[in-house]
Amino acid sequence: MAPKVTTIFPFGGSSITKKDDLVLDREIVGGKGLGLQVMGSIGIDIPPGFTMPTTLCQVYAEHGDLPKEIWDDLEINIKRIEKDTNKVFGDETNPLLFSVRSGAAISMPGMMDTVLNIGLNDTTVEGLAKATQNPRFAWDAYRRLLNMFGDVVKGIPHEDFEQRFDAVKSEAGVKNDVDLNEQELKKLCDEYKDVFQKHGQEFPSDPQEQLKDCIKAVFGSWFSSRTVKYREINKIKNLIGTAANVQMMVFGNMGNDSGTGVAFSRNPSTGANELYGEYLINAQGEDVVAGIRTPQPISQMHDVLPNAYKQFVANINKLEKHFKDMQDVEFTVERGKLWMLQCRSGKRTGAAAIKIAIDLENDGICSPAEAVLKVDPDHVRQSLHPHFSADALKSEEYSSGVVAVGLPGGPGAAVGKLVFTPKEAEERNGKDEDVILVRETTSPEDVGGMWAAAGILTARGGMTSHAAVVARGWGKPCICGCSDLEVSETQKTVTIKSTGEVFKAGDVISINGSTGEVIRGTIPMETPTLEGNLGIIMDWADAQPGAMKVMANADSGPDAAQAASHGSVGVGLCRTEHMFFAPERLPIVRKWIFNPNGGGLEQIKEFQRTDFRGLFKAMDGKIVTVRMLDPPLHEFLPRPEKVTKELAEQLGFGGDTKAVTDAINAMHEENPMLGLRGCRLGIIHPDFTEMQVEAIMNAAADQIDENPKANPRPRIMIPLIGSTAEFKNQALICKAVAERINKERMVDIPYEIGTMIEVPRAALISDHIASLVDEKDGKPLCNFFSFGTNDLTQMTMGISRDDSNEFIPKYLEMGIFAEDPFKSIDEDGVGQLVKRSVADGLRANPNLSLSVCGEHGGDPKSISFFHEVGLNYVSCSPFRVPVARLAAGQAAVRQLLKQNSK
Repeated sequence: MAPKVTTIFPFGGSSITKKDDLVLDREIVGGKGLGLQVMGSIGIDIPPGFTMPTTLCQVYAEHGDLPKEIWDDLEINIKRIEKDTNKVFGDETNPLLFSVRSGAAISMPGMMDTVLNIGLNDTTVEGLAKATQNPRFAWDAYRRLLNMFGDVVKGIPHEDFEQRFDAVKSEAGVKNDVDLNEQELKKLCDEYKDVFQKHGQEFPSDPQEQLKDCIKAVFGSWFSSRTVKYREINKIKNLIGTAANVQMMVFGNMGNDSGTGVAFSRNPSTGANELYGEYLINAQGEDVVAGIRTPQPISQMHDVLPNAYKQFVANINKLEKHFKDMQDVEFTVERGKLWMLQCRSGKRTGAAAIKIAIDLENDGICSPAEAVLKVDPDHVRQSLHPHFSADALKSEEYSSGVVAVGLPGGPGAAVGKLVFTPKEAEERNGKDEDVILVRETTSPEDVGGMWAAAGILTARGGMTSHAAVVARGWGKPCICGCSDLEVSETQKTVTIKSTGEVFKAGDVISINGSTGEVIRGTIPMETPTLEGNLGIIMDWADAQPGAMKVMANADSGPDAAQAASHGSVGVGLCRTEHMFFAPERLPIVRKWIFNPNGGGLEQIKEFQRTDFRGLFKAMDGKIVTVRMLDPPLHEFLPRPEKVTKELAEQLGFGGDTKAVTDAINAMHEENPMLGLRGCRLGIIHPDFTEMQVEAIMNAAADQIDENPKANPRPRIMIPLIGSTAEFKNQALICKAVAERINKERMVDIPYEIGTMIEVPRAALISDHIASLVDEKDGKPLCNFFSFGTNDLTQMTMGISRDDSNEFIPKYLEMGIFAEDPFKSIDEDGVGQLVKRSVADGLRANPNLSLSVCGEHGGDPKSISFFHEVGLNYVSCSPFRVPVARLAAGQAAVRQLLKQNSK
């Protein structure tokens, strides 16, 4: 039963509950809230607090406020924490302070808002100073609240506060905030209040009002443009909203025995089993992630805070074993006492994800099936991204071209033109230009440009800064904290301080996100292969019981060889029309189109036979599915205005251009995609069907002649059928020719005949198609269905794929479509046709083989659906094969887990 909207979920302190009593619904309490509940239940010290669930985010969005009963419940939870801590919220002598942090079901680093030190005002700051006997700390906490409250709640530009901050530091003659004394911090607070007034705003002194305003602001940040953009980029959909976690403040800025940090239980860039993170002494959390101060490696914390470090290592090991995954944690040390503030599964690069999954299995923490689920399909894509070749890394061009070195924030390599603003990165990306976005430091507002860039380079920030965390999550090359750079956004230049070398907007640089090296010019890159850890994960995915097999769409021998190297078990779609567009072939094809009875088929057959030989050789022993010619004939013809005398002569019209254009116009179709194409072409021109089957079967026989041990396995696929009569007509022709070639060549090549289900009517009569038999021998005529979901989507939804870009982006933006139906299968419409066709086809012929060969065959979400409806194969482009293999394995694991949970 889902919790009521009015429920607030406590954690820590006296609220610690048994594991069985925890609310572990991530959709309701968010990832951060869930982590806090779990940490409290397994004996890890966390500051007490409570989670205001995601359901309240929607309530706030609808009403602009929360109901009175929610605010009353908030008061009850505050009283509990006051009792636990012997502090009082708003007290003038020993004030309790709170933080409010966002926390959605899916982590979105830095996108939503946080406010710290809530409860301070001109009076309580004096009480905090006396209670802690540390006035400087108290005023430092107060200036932070003023800044964050103004920015997050009142919408005052952060830069306005920074300008006042820089002025006070300049007047004091210091560079770092930690060097300001009590009086200077008091002055800074006055300056910040003046900023409020300049913007016509007032900082509320009432702690209760502060807290309520901050909670509403955190809920509101779910709808901010940067958060919406991040969800669009990462395809995060169907979430209720963000939770708001209200938590007692603990302070890392109380002196040299205090600090704060962010760390991962394993290296998120490489996957190495080593602590990876950073901390700052005498600081609060935003100092680390914002990149304002350059932090220290987490390993050095052992030397300055040894007891806290020892406890930290024990905590992070406990969390990793509990969650069976690499953890990303935030912590604060207050006067030597360690407090854990957050835990979640850490964002990681593709290579790291794969290594971590394998290491967790090797360590006995998870099974191979569980390990497969820990790798996201995007991780596989990232692992196959280009990187600098070994030869390039050893070259003089590389070694002499290194101009600066920063911190390795994100994986892989990138080459591109320098841009200095997120807007320009997005604009250039729209023109298919590779760019490197260089910034002094990044902020959540930069997320659109960061996504558009091929790589990211910053002058400030550590390896857990916003730029590094986001880049790693996307698998995007990133170098951060490159302090030798002087970045000028206004002049659009970056200067290497140590040498004086200047790079301008548009200059090409290369970055190595694995080493932190910045290199002038273009360094050659290469694509990785399926070896090592990636190969192991692929094998585990393939081995999952019931996992669909993955074939490839390939039209040539090299395509098929590439697919085989990526683990394809065959060719699920060879589009014969792609063989006709070569310059030396197209004139012959055109001649046949203009004069079907004038010869030319023999030459076309030899073209095809040659190409099919290459496919059978590359896929020896594996299925090769050849689709009979499918597109409208007009696609092979020249445009009338492009007809020249030379072309007319070449086409056999004796140089008569008018005759050619008349012939072209005579073949005009108002809607060629629904005209003379597919099986209709073969029915009107049966000799063309015969020619193609002869080419297929002879190529297979040629392969056996060349290698007696060869085992070609052709499948002949008849496209665009809408009736049993259409299929039967073409299937009987194909069968007769195949049997004749087997007899003539004295071979017994096993072949199969099937159809492409791409017309809705064919899906609705699948049982009739599957039950067709050859009256001569009583054997089934249809051995397989392959769903052509591209055309099936077009015809079912009444949308032209070629013209859909005019409105589908707007439909997605407006929420009319949840997904682009040409990228992810429309489960409720097109998907139901597939589901019915599968069930009806199997009922008529239990031995029917079932697959999909549209673009959806490489989409992980669609693959999960195809697994559920019972397909045997998916087919996709060669480069998508590894992603499809992982997705197929994951679909099998999830189905088994679902069955076991019942």
